[in-house]
Amino acid sequence: MEPLGRPFKLSIIVPVFNERPTIQGVLRQVKGSPYAKEILVVDDCSTDGTGDFLEQLADDEIRVIRHDTNRGKGSALRTGLREASGQIVLFQDADLEYDPADYPKLVEPIADGRASVVYGYRIWAKRDIRGSVVNYLGNGFLTGVTNLLYGSRLKDMEVGYKCFRADVIKALPLKASRFEIEPEITGRLLRRKVSILQVPVSYRTRTAREGKKIRWRDGLTALRVLLRLRFGEDW
Repeated sequence: MEPLGRPFKLSIIVPVFNERPTIQGVLRQVKGSPYAKEILVVDDCSTDGTGDFLEQLADDEIRVIRHDTNRGKGSALRTGLREASGQIVLFQDADLEYDPADYPKLVEPIADGRASVVYGYRIWAKRDIRGSVVNYLGNGFLTGVTNLLYGSRLKDMEVGYKCFRADVIKALPLKASRFEIEPEITGRLLRRKVSILQVPVSYRTRTAREGKKIRWRDGLTALRVLLRLRFGEDW
Protein backbone atom coordinates (compact mmCIF):
# COMPACT_ATOMS: atom_id res chain seq x y z
CA MET A 1 0.00 0.00 0.00
CA GLU A 2 1.18 3.47 -0.84
CA PRO A 3 1.49 5.98 2.02
CA LEU A 4 -0.95 8.85 1.96
CA GLY A 5 0.45 12.24 1.14
CA ARG A 6 0.72 14.64 4.05
CA PRO A 7 -1.12 16.60 5.18
CA PHE A 8 -4.11 14.31 4.81
CA LYS A 9 -7.63 14.92 6.02
CA LEU A 10 -9.30 12.78 8.67
CA SER A 11 -13.08 12.37 8.63
CA ILE A 12 -14.40 11.52 12.10
CA ILE A 13 -17.98 10.24 12.10
CA VAL A 14 -19.84 10.57 15.41
CA PRO A 15 -23.29 8.91 15.51
CA VAL A 16 -25.41 10.43 18.27
CA PHE A 17 -28.70 9.57 19.91
CA ASN A 18 -29.67 11.16 23.24
CA GLU A 19 -26.13 11.90 24.39
CA ARG A 20 -26.67 15.38 25.83
CA PRO A 21 -24.62 14.72 29.02
CA THR A 22 -21.50 13.48 27.19
CA ILE A 23 -21.38 14.94 23.68
CA GLN A 24 -19.66 18.21 24.56
CA GLY A 25 -16.86 16.40 26.39
CA VAL A 26 -16.42 13.96 23.52
CA LEU A 27 -16.20 16.71 20.92
CA ARG A 28 -13.76 18.69 23.05
CA GLN A 29 -11.42 15.68 23.10
CA VAL A 30 -11.90 14.96 19.41
CA LYS A 31 -11.09 18.54 18.46
CA GLY A 32 -7.83 18.21 20.37
CA SER A 33 -6.57 15.42 18.12
CA PRO A 34 -3.47 16.37 16.09
CA TYR A 35 -4.92 16.07 12.58
CA ALA A 36 -6.53 18.22 9.93
CA LYS A 37 -10.08 16.96 10.23
CA GLU A 38 -13.78 17.24 9.72
CA ILE A 39 -16.05 16.04 12.52
CA LEU A 40 -19.34 14.79 11.12
CA VAL A 41 -21.83 14.54 13.98
CA VAL A 42 -24.95 12.68 12.86
CA ASP A 43 -27.83 13.23 15.26
CA ASP A 44 -30.27 10.34 14.90
CA CYS A 45 -33.39 12.29 15.90
CA SER A 46 -32.49 12.69 19.57
CA THR A 47 -35.34 13.49 21.94
CA ASP A 48 -33.31 14.98 24.83
CA GLY A 49 -32.23 18.24 23.19
CA THR A 50 -28.92 16.86 21.85
CA GLY A 51 -29.64 18.04 18.30
CA ASP A 52 -30.31 21.65 19.25
CA PHE A 53 -27.29 21.67 21.56
CA LEU A 54 -25.10 20.36 18.75
CA GLU A 55 -26.11 23.27 16.55
CA GLN A 56 -24.55 25.56 19.15
CA LEU A 57 -21.30 23.59 19.01
CA ALA A 58 -20.96 23.60 15.20
CA ASP A 59 -17.88 25.42 13.87
CA ASP A 60 -15.29 25.17 11.10
CA GLU A 61 -14.44 21.57 12.10
CA ILE A 62 -17.75 20.32 13.47
CA ARG A 63 -20.58 19.73 11.01
CA VAL A 64 -23.97 18.63 12.35
CA ILE A 65 -26.23 16.41 10.24
CA ARG A 66 -29.70 15.64 11.59
CA HIS A 67 -32.01 12.74 10.81
CA ASP A 68 -35.70 13.59 10.89
CA THR A 69 -36.56 10.12 12.24
CA ASN A 70 -34.66 7.66 14.41
CA ARG A 71 -32.98 5.25 11.97
CA GLY A 72 -30.28 3.60 14.07
CA LYS A 73 -26.49 3.68 14.45
CA GLY A 74 -25.88 1.96 11.13
CA SER A 75 -27.90 4.55 9.24
CA ALA A 76 -26.09 7.35 11.06
CA LEU A 77 -22.70 5.92 10.09
CA ARG A 78 -23.79 5.47 6.48
CA THR A 79 -25.01 9.07 6.40
CA GLY A 80 -21.62 10.20 7.68
CA LEU A 81 -19.80 8.09 5.10
CA ARG A 82 -21.75 9.68 2.27
CA GLU A 83 -20.68 13.12 3.48
CA ALA A 84 -17.08 12.29 4.41
CA SER A 85 -14.41 13.98 2.28
CA GLY A 86 -11.22 12.88 4.04
CA GLN A 87 -8.71 10.27 2.90
CA ILE A 88 -9.08 8.46 6.24
CA VAL A 89 -12.35 7.72 8.06
CA LEU A 90 -12.64 6.99 11.78
CA PHE A 91 -15.71 6.05 13.83
CA GLN A 92 -16.13 7.73 17.22
CA ASP A 93 -18.88 6.89 19.71
CA ALA A 94 -20.46 9.78 21.61
CA ASP A 95 -20.47 8.29 25.11
CA LEU A 96 -16.93 8.75 26.48
CA GLU A 97 -16.21 5.00 26.52
CA TYR A 98 -13.30 5.50 24.11
CA ASP A 99 -10.43 7.98 24.34
CA PRO A 100 -9.45 10.12 21.31
CA ALA A 101 -5.90 10.13 22.67
CA ASP A 102 -5.67 6.75 20.91
CA TYR A 103 -6.19 8.28 17.45
CA PRO A 104 -2.52 8.10 16.40
CA LYS A 105 -2.51 4.32 16.98
CA LEU A 106 -5.43 4.00 14.58
CA VAL A 107 -4.58 6.65 12.00
CA GLU A 108 -0.81 6.47 11.55
CA PRO A 109 -0.63 2.89 10.17
CA ILE A 110 -3.02 3.95 7.40
CA ALA A 111 -1.25 7.22 6.74
CA ASP A 112 2.10 5.40 6.50
CA GLY A 113 0.75 2.74 4.14
CA ARG A 114 1.10 -0.12 6.62
CA ALA A 115 -2.62 -0.89 6.66
CA SER A 116 -5.88 0.02 4.95
CA VAL A 117 -8.05 -0.90 7.95
CA VAL A 118 -7.21 -0.64 11.66
CA TYR A 119 -9.39 -1.96 14.49
CA GLY A 120 -8.82 -1.19 18.12
CA TYR A 121 -9.20 -3.91 20.71
CA ARG A 122 -10.37 -3.00 24.16
CA ILE A 123 -8.33 -3.40 27.31
CA TRP A 124 -11.04 -4.25 29.86
CA ALA A 125 -10.49 -3.29 33.48
CA LYS A 126 -11.85 -5.76 36.04
CA ARG A 127 -14.37 -3.19 37.28
CA ASP A 128 -15.72 -2.80 33.74
CA ILE A 129 -16.11 -6.55 33.30
CA ARG A 130 -18.03 -6.77 36.58
CA GLY A 131 -20.30 -3.92 35.47
CA SER A 132 -20.95 -5.30 32.01
CA VAL A 133 -20.58 -9.07 32.12
CA VAL A 134 -23.18 -9.71 29.41
CA ASN A 135 -21.53 -7.32 26.96
CA TYR A 136 -18.07 -8.67 27.75
CA LEU A 137 -19.07 -12.29 27.23
CA GLY A 138 -21.26 -11.50 24.24
CA ASN A 139 -18.47 -9.66 22.48
CA GLY A 140 -16.08 -12.53 23.14
CA PHE A 141 -18.59 -14.99 21.72
CA LEU A 142 -19.26 -12.94 18.56
CA THR A 143 -15.56 -12.37 17.99
CA GLY A 144 -14.94 -16.11 18.33
CA VAL A 145 -17.74 -16.91 15.89
CA THR A 146 -16.31 -14.38 13.42
CA ASN A 147 -12.89 -16.01 13.60
CA LEU A 148 -14.37 -19.48 13.20
CA LEU A 149 -16.50 -18.52 10.20
CA TYR A 150 -13.97 -16.37 8.35
CA GLY A 151 -10.63 -17.82 9.42
CA SER A 152 -9.63 -14.49 10.95
CA ARG A 153 -7.77 -13.70 14.16
CA LEU A 154 -9.70 -10.74 15.45
CA LYS A 155 -9.54 -9.80 19.11
CA ASP A 156 -12.58 -7.51 19.28
CA MET A 157 -15.05 -7.55 16.40
CA GLU A 158 -17.60 -5.22 18.03
CA VAL A 159 -15.10 -2.53 19.02
CA GLY A 160 -16.28 1.01 18.36
CA TYR A 161 -12.89 2.29 17.22
CA LYS A 162 -12.53 1.34 13.58
CA CYS A 163 -10.44 3.32 11.10
CA PHE A 164 -10.26 2.96 7.31
CA ARG A 165 -8.82 4.28 4.13
CA ALA A 166 -11.82 6.12 2.78
CA ASP A 167 -11.80 4.28 -0.55
CA VAL A 168 -11.90 0.90 1.24
CA ILE A 169 -14.88 1.60 3.52
CA LYS A 170 -16.81 3.47 0.83
CA ALA A 171 -16.48 0.52 -1.54
CA LEU A 172 -18.53 -1.71 0.80
CA PRO A 173 -22.25 -1.95 -0.08
CA LEU A 174 -23.39 -1.34 3.48
CA LYS A 175 -27.09 -1.76 4.27
CA ALA A 176 -27.41 -2.19 8.04
CA SER A 177 -29.48 0.34 9.93
CA ARG A 178 -28.71 -0.42 13.55
CA PHE A 179 -25.99 -2.07 15.64
CA GLU A 180 -25.59 -4.86 13.08
CA ILE A 181 -23.46 -2.39 11.10
CA GLU A 182 -20.41 -3.66 13.06
CA PRO A 183 -20.60 -7.32 11.94
CA GLU A 184 -21.67 -6.22 8.47
CA ILE A 185 -18.55 -4.12 8.00
CA THR A 186 -16.32 -6.87 9.37
CA GLY A 187 -17.98 -9.62 7.36
CA ARG A 188 -17.76 -7.68 4.11
CA LEU A 189 -14.09 -6.79 4.70
CA LEU A 190 -13.16 -10.39 5.48
CA ARG A 191 -15.07 -11.69 2.46
CA ARG A 192 -12.92 -9.36 0.35
CA LYS A 193 -9.75 -10.63 2.06
CA VAL A 194 -8.96 -7.19 3.44
CA SER A 195 -6.30 -7.40 6.14
CA ILE A 196 -7.22 -5.77 9.47
CA LEU A 197 -4.45 -4.42 11.69
CA GLN A 198 -5.31 -4.44 15.40
CA VAL A 199 -4.04 -2.08 18.11
CA PRO A 200 -4.90 -1.84 21.83
CA VAL A 201 -7.16 1.02 22.91
CA SER A 202 -8.32 2.18 26.30
CA TYR A 203 -11.92 1.63 27.30
CA ARG A 204 -14.31 2.53 30.10
CA THR A 205 -17.66 0.83 29.76
CA ARG A 206 -20.95 2.28 30.91
CA THR A 207 -24.08 0.48 32.03
CA ALA A 208 -27.61 0.55 30.62
CA ARG A 209 -28.52 2.86 33.50
CA GLU A 210 -25.81 5.25 32.34
CA GLY A 211 -27.17 5.18 28.80
CA LYS A 212 -25.62 2.18 27.04
CA LYS A 213 -28.06 1.22 24.29
CA ILE A 214 -26.94 -2.13 22.87
CA ARG A 215 -28.90 -5.13 24.18
CA TRP A 216 -28.65 -8.94 24.01
CA ARG A 217 -31.11 -8.99 21.10
CA ASP A 218 -28.56 -7.04 19.07
CA GLY A 219 -26.13 -9.89 19.60
CA LEU A 220 -28.55 -12.33 17.98
CA THR A 221 -28.93 -9.99 15.00
CA ALA A 222 -25.14 -9.73 14.73
CA LEU A 223 -24.86 -13.51 14.66
CA ARG A 224 -27.40 -13.75 11.82
CA VAL A 225 -25.52 -11.12 9.82
CA LEU A 226 -22.21 -12.93 10.21
CA LEU A 227 -23.75 -16.22 9.09
CA ARG A 228 -25.58 -14.75 6.10
CA LEU A 229 -22.54 -12.88 4.82
CA ARG A 230 -20.25 -15.87 5.31
CA PHE A 231 -22.44 -18.16 3.26
CA GLY A 232 -22.96 -15.76 0.41
CA GLU A 233 -26.35 -14.32 1.23
CA ASP A 234 -27.23 -10.65 1.45
CA TRP A 235 -30.22 -8.67 2.57
